[in-house]
Amino acid sequence: MDSYLKKIIQEYRTDMESVYQTWFINNDERLKAFRTIRNGIKQVIEEIEQNEFGNDFRGSSLEVVVTAIAEQKQVFEGAAHAFYWKPKLRIPDIYENEDNKKAFARFLKSCLQNTNEKQLLEEILKLHNIGIKGLGPAVANILYFLHPTIFPPFNTAIVNGFNSLFKEKVKLGSWTEYLRMREKILDFNKRHGSLLSKDLGAVAGLFFEIGITRIVIPENHEVVLNQLEKREKNNKKRHKDVVNDGIENHDHTEMQYHLATLGSSLGYHIWIARNDHKREWNQKKLGEFSMQQLGLSYDIPFQVRDTISLIDVLWIDQNGSIVCAFEVEKSTSIYSGILRLYDLALTMNHQNCKFYLVAPNKREKEIQAQLLRPSFQHEQMCSISYVLFSDLRCDCDAMCKFGIDANVLNKISKTIL
Repeated sequence: MDSYLKKIIQEYRTDMESVYQTWFINNDERLKAFRTIRNGIKQVIEEIEQNEFGNDFRGSSLEVVVTAIAEQKQVFEGAAHAFYWKPKLRIPDIYENEDNKKAFARFLKSCLQNTNEKQLLEEILKLHNIGIKGLGPAVANILYFLHPTIFPPFNTAIVNGFNSLFKEKVKLGSWTEYLRMREKILDFNKRHGSLLSKDLGAVAGLFFEIGITRIVIPENHEVVLNQLEKREKNNKKRHKDVVNDGIENHDHTEMQYHLATLGSSLGYHIWIARNDHKREWNQKKLGEFSMQQLGLSYDIPFQVRDTISLIDVLWIDQNGSIVCAFEVEKSTSIYSGILRLYDLALTMNHQNCKFYLVAPNKREKEIQAQLLRPSFQHEQMCSISYVLFSDLRCDCDAMCKFGIDANVLNKISKTIL
């Protein structure tokens, strides 16, 4: 049995279009998402505690969190569905029922503050015993981004893959079923950890691929035969997504290159996101433009510094202060980019810094709409401008030649009134 399972895992790991390759190990956005989601959860808790949460999912801080989760490639597609307010069914009952709302906030707060597995499981059982209508183990997708080595993600495809591989009958919508599945997943991951990861996103991706029949095993071969057309359609979509990701990564690298050359010409030190140093543009590695260590003039906690090091491009002055921060958004969410810049602004405690989104021209209307979200229209929100790919590409050389300082970006950047 072990050799059979190892063969399946190896197929999963070596398929260059599997979620293991495209999401788990080769996706910068995955790393950035953890802190974004964690901070979003803090906002949910704070708003509920201060009676500012409201009575709908749309426009709420919870929508911010779940949207950031849903953007994490195929594994989390549809993660938001369980949280949409369904008024006819009055579910999930965390919007109109104040007691349930407070209980949900207490649960999130406990899970945010605790790292002990036993305590976390007790919190799940407490939530389960309250019996909040419509609030089931879809919440595990939130827990994964708080404790990725303790809680696996949970959705229909993952359950289907798990059931197929282990000939189980785990059902959706039940915390007890989720916890039973989790125990078996942890045992499986422990036995095959050297081929997977302590981060349970890797093993969940394996079950996901089996569940959508991308990986064919004896236990799901009948489903494959009955859904050949659907399977072919899904595989074509996956291939198209991978190709598009490659094109977008190419554009992303180009924009980082232009920002690095412009910042250098203006006399700033440059920081390139630490996991992008090996990317190349114009026969140069981006790391050649970057400081080797992120040196700043102010003290920042280690975890926060780690997050800042993933911002796509930073311009830093001679005193070690960040002058400009840039998030380059291609197909990834403008939403998440705004959250990361806002997170950086809070960390810097109102230091004199400008924040920019850099995005394709076709996404300009989306940028404007996202920046006008009610959740981004408050006094503490930092001012974010945006720069379009075409303007940076066209005007970079001229700005390098005639620019004096960061104000040269005023010529090509735009803001929302």
